[in-house]
Amino acid sequence: MNDLSGRFLPPLRGEEEAPPRPRLHRAGPFGVLDIGSTKIACLIGRVETDGTLRVLGTGWRRSQGVRGGGIVDLEAAERAIRGAVGDAENMADTRLRAVTLNLSCGVPESRLFNVQWAIGGRAVTAGDLRRVVQEGRARAAAEGRETIHALPLAFSADETGGIFDPRGMHCETLAARLHVIDATTTALRNLNACMARADLAITELVSAPLAAGLACLVDDERELGATLIDMGGGTTGIAVFAENQVLHTAMLPVGGGHVTNDIARLLSTPLSHAERLKTLYGNTQTSPDDEREFLPVPLIGEDEHHLAKVPRSHIISIIHPRLEETFELVRERLESAGLAREGGHRVVLTGGACQMPGARELAARVLGRQVRLGRPAPLRGLPDLVSGPAAATAAGLLAWAAGAGRHLPELDFVPQRSAGWLGRFVDFLRERV
Repeated sequence: MNDLSGRFLPPLRGEEEAPPRPRLHRAGPFGVLDIGSTKIACLIGRVETDGTLRVLGTGWRRSQGVRGGGIVDLEAAERAIRGAVGDAENMADTRLRAVTLNLSCGVPESRLFNVQWAIGGRAVTAGDLRRVVQEGRARAAAEGRETIHALPLAFSADETGGIFDPRGMHCETLAARLHVIDATTTALRNLNACMARADLAITELVSAPLAAGLACLVDDERELGATLIDMGGGTTGIAVFAENQVLHTAMLPVGGGHVTNDIARLLSTPLSHAERLKTLYGNTQTSPDDEREFLPVPLIGEDEHHLAKVPRSHIISIIHPRLEETFELVRERLESAGLAREGGHRVVLTGGACQMPGARELAARVLGRQVRLGRPAPLRGLPDLVSGPAAATAAGLLAWAAGAGRHLPELDFVPQRSAGWLGRFVDFLRERV
């Protein structure tokens, strides 16, 4: 049989070959929530009998109480979340008790670990795979930070490497390469507190650029190597994919909202009008006509009829340096991670801020790679109006909740903690003995 990444997995003993189908994240409809700096989006979907995803309900709200992907005002964020979730619930005629949520806050960090586990010549079991991942989580543990993902990239049985599923293989030592993503504990606690105020539990946290990559990259890009850049309002996410795995993620504290703030500050105009100027007249490349085209700009505190006249070229001169700086930061982050080769020669831009005219050409020049604009693959039931690049993270969260992008999706690698000191002691024995 094949997993969702397209790799071949032999059927288990006594199991007949069956057509591939996604693993249901939970029985019945499931919901996802994308909490961003400019918008909060909720999608409710289900997996149909033919294995495709269907969107049952959508809800969107202008983001409040969120800055740089993190919660800064619990009450305001709660109102926006309740509004988005309520709209989706009404459309889907269902009630959500928990959602799969994007991780953008808490300064996420991405690290790779090599873990070994003694097998002693017997056959590898599913329990061994879980113990290897739990050992990786334990090694990655750092004070003040919490592990979100511990993703196995590949296994090795003694000297044989590149094994996708080692279950049933005999070896003395099982080794695994793990990709660990963590974030600061306090930011996660604030996120959890905000969700609790909205009467919602968190089913699972998913790295935002990882989710966007699942939605926008095609199979060959994930296999041969590609870098996804998710340009949001307050943050820019980076995800490096190769061999159908995500090898690295990063979050930069810059986004389209910073362009808007630059325009508002340098022209002394309200933020709402700065956003309008950016949307209607923004570009990263100038033309001869830009010097001759003057735009009306209202000034802060002035009468609404008192307008300044600014050439369009001046707007472009504000936008270009900020976007250029953003792509330079992306380039520096990729070089520091040492994954230039694995990331391939292809870059996919997505997110609302990537729709700026000229952004693709500027990214290609700064990064020195082929660049295309990415948008999520069409989803049944999702209106075209909300299916552009800005919906990449939400669409990817829905795919992840259905089982896409997981290594051995039938195995749950997330440790389930028991309540109370006795339960924690039993968990300790299970992990260490």
